Amino acid sequence: MESGDLLESMPPPKAAPVNVRSSPEVHVLTVQGKTIILVGTVHVSQESADLVRAVIEEERPDAVCVELDARRYEALSQQQKWESFDLKEVIRKKQLSTMLANVLMASYQKRLGDQLGVLPGTEMLEAVNVAKKHDIPIFLCDRDVRVTMRRAWRSTPFFKKSMLVSSLMLSVFDTKPVSEESLQDLKKQDVLSEMMQELGKEIPTLKTALIDERDHYLAEKTLQAEGKTIVSVVGAGHVEGIKAILQDERSNLDGLDVILPMSPVWKWVGWAIPAIIVGSIALIGYQKGVAAAGDNAVFWIVANGVPSGLGAVLAWAHPFTIVVAVAGAPFTSLTPVIGVGYVTAFVQAYMQPPLVREFQTVAEDVAIPRRWWQSRLLRVFLAFLFPTIGSVIGTWVGGTRIVSNLF
Repeated sequence: MESGDLLESMPPPKAAPVNVRSSPEVHVLTVQGKTIILVGTVHVSQESADLVRAVIEEERPDAVCVELDARRYEALSQQQKWESFDLKEVIRKKQLSTMLANVLMASYQKRLGDQLGVLPGTEMLEAVNVAKKHDIPIFLCDRDVRVTMRRAWRSTPFFKKSMLVSSLMLSVFDTKPVSEESLQDLKKQDVLSEMMQELGKEIPTLKTALIDERDHYLAEKTLQAEGKTIVSVVGAGHVEGIKAILQDERSNLDGLDVILPMSPVWKWVGWAIPAIIVGSIALIGYQKGVAAAGDNAVFWIVANGVPSGLGAVLAWAHPFTIVVAVAGAPFTSLTPVIGVGYVTAFVQAYMQPPLVREFQTVAEDVAIPRRWWQSRLLRVFLAFLFPTIGSVIGTWVGGTRIVSNLF
C-alpha cells in the first residue's frame, strides 16, 4: 500500500474540544461553595442559542436557570393557550395597560427578530430543551412579568408615564429596516436591556424595576437552585449586575414580589377632584339657586360624556360601547376607583370578543396602524385609550368651568 493511500484511509484527526468558559459571554463565579456559570445572551441571536447549547453540553451542570417566569415560559414553549385566555378577567383586574406595554415590547423584539432570522427567546428555549435532553433540573428564575410591569408603572412619575408610552409606541411604529451595521451590533448586545437602559436615563425608577430589581431576583434564585454547578442563562444586560450582587453576597428578595401600593398623595388627589366638583355644584346651588346648580351639572355631564363618546367612535367601538362611554364618563370621573376606559374596554370585549388568531398575531398587527381598527383585540385597547383621553379632557374642561362659576 502506498503511503499516500495509507494517509487517505486514516480517519481525520478529531478537533480539539472548545473550552466554552473562554467565551467572553461566559462568566464563572464561585459563591457559597457553588460554581455558577453565567451565560450572557442576546434575545434575538442564533449565536447566543448555539453558545447556550455548547455550555450546557460541555458542563453538564446540576441545574440550569433561565431568565423566564412561568407565564413567559408558557408563551414561548406553547405559543400560549389563547383559547383559554380570559381578556375580560385582565380588564376586570385593571391590568389592561400592563398587557398593552407587554404587547408593545414583544412587537419591538419580534420585528428585530424577524430581521435577524431568530425568534425572541430562542436561546432560553434552547437552554430548556438541552437541559431536558440530559435530565438536568430546570429553574425559572425571573420574577413574574406582571409584577415587574406593574411595579415599573406604579413607580413611574405621572408626567413620565406619557414619555414611556410614547417611546414604546415610536419603537413599534418605526418599521424602517435596520441597517446591516446595526444588525451586527444587535447580535452583540441584549436589545431589550439596551432599550431599557436608554429609557432608564430619563426615567430612573423604570430602570430600577426592570433591570436592577431583577438583577437581585435572578441572583438570589440562581443561588437557591439545587446543586454544586449551575448554569444560569440571562440577558447580557443583567450579567454585570448579577455578578456584582453574587460577589458581594448581598442578594435580597425582601419586598421584590410585592406590587407597590399607590402613593397616598394620588389617593388624596383622586378623591379631591370629585369632591371639588360636587362641592362647587352644591355651593353654586346655595349661592345662585337650584337652576344654576342644575345647569352646571348638565354641563359636567355633557363635557365628560361627549369627548368620551367621541373617543369610542374614533375607536370604531360597538354602538353599545359608545353609549356606555357617553353615559358612564360623567360618573366614573367622580370616582378614582375605576376609569371609564376600563368600563368601555370590558363592554367592547363582551360585545365583540377578539378572535383566537388575533392573539396569535398581535405582535405583528400592533406595528401596522390600520390593523388597530381591523383587529377586534386591538380595538379593545383603543376602546380603553380613546374614551379615557376624552374623559380626561372633559374633566379638565368641565371642572374648570364649574369652579370658575363660583366666582
